[in-house]
Amino acid sequence: MASTGILTRSDPAPPDAPAWSRLVAGAIRDGAELCDRLGLPRERADDAPGFPALVPEPFLARIRPGDPGDPLLRQVLPTREEQVKSPGFTPDPLGESAAIKGACLLAKYANRSLIVASGACAVHCRFCFRRHFRPADPPSEESIASAIGRLAADPSVHEVVLSGGDPLGLDDPRLAWLLARLADVASLRRVRVHTRFPVAIPQRVTASLIETLRGTRLVPIAAVHVNHPAEIDRDVAAALGRFVDAGIPVLGQTVLLRGVNDCADTLATLFERLVDLRVMPYYLHQLDRVAGAAHFEVSETVGIRLIAELRARLPGYAAPRYVREVPGEPGKRVLA
Repeated sequence: MASTGILTRSDPAPPDAPAWSRLVAGAIRDGAELCDRLGLPRERADDAPGFPALVPEPFLARIRPGDPGDPLLRQVLPTREEQVKSPGFTPDPLGESAAIKGACLLAKYANRSLIVASGACAVHCRFCFRRHFRPADPPSEESIASAIGRLAADPSVHEVVLSGGDPLGLDDPRLAWLLARLADVASLRRVRVHTRFPVAIPQRVTASLIETLRGTRLVPIAAVHVNHPAEIDRDVAAALGRFVDAGIPVLGQTVLLRGVNDCADTLATLFERLVDLRVMPYYLHQLDRVAGAAHFEVSETVGIRLIAELRARLPGYAAPRYVREVPGEPGKRVLA
């Protein structure tokens, strides 16, 4: 089985490494350096222990230099706000520790299971609900085998969600190996890949990746995390188009974030842009209350008002459901 294709910055990328893995290897991993690159005072940054900055060049190129309020910068720059302890914000806001079945399998939803396929990400979002949970990268063959065994023993599970980290942090050979093992489970029909790579490093969406995703009997679905229209440049649009052109449905998932997208104009622009790219807005998520992210929270009252305004302005298919995840519930709770 092949390696992950994910490189640390201290590891020089081999000359024949794919472009996307070289971009991961060269990503900025220090808040002060990020400020230097953007012409901002270094004191704006405050890297959190265990969860430092991680910003690849393609994402960095979309951030406005010299603008401390840029909505993309706000998502990736570690600040002192993350060190503030806030009531109700915990390291495990979704109670995932109680849902773990083995090293990498989470049984959280009815008829679906989730595999934490990689601990690596393309970018460190400062509001990540798993920022305090750093899984093995990649999971061992033994943990995958255990997960496959549990899935095979439960014929009610028809879909597997690949999460992380980011499952596209696996290189294509290892991803192909994992998909082939899942396809051996007779009851499984679909595999859903939750990813930020097409936005953070669109170069990851190659012909080889598409072939890998379509290489088994399982129906592949891509759920792409995108929060602001400025995240979508020509390369991102092309990457999303490669999924759709290959017959892989693409769903858009967005987190409602204070200071990033908490206004109807921004969200309407984002969702219309996604629809134009043949991506269906699926969920607008209420922030998961993870420790270190309280400064991003928007009240549910505001969220309900925003989604009502969006439904008045957009076609029905362009307005996502406004949801939050509640530990122990069999699916997302629809707020509006």
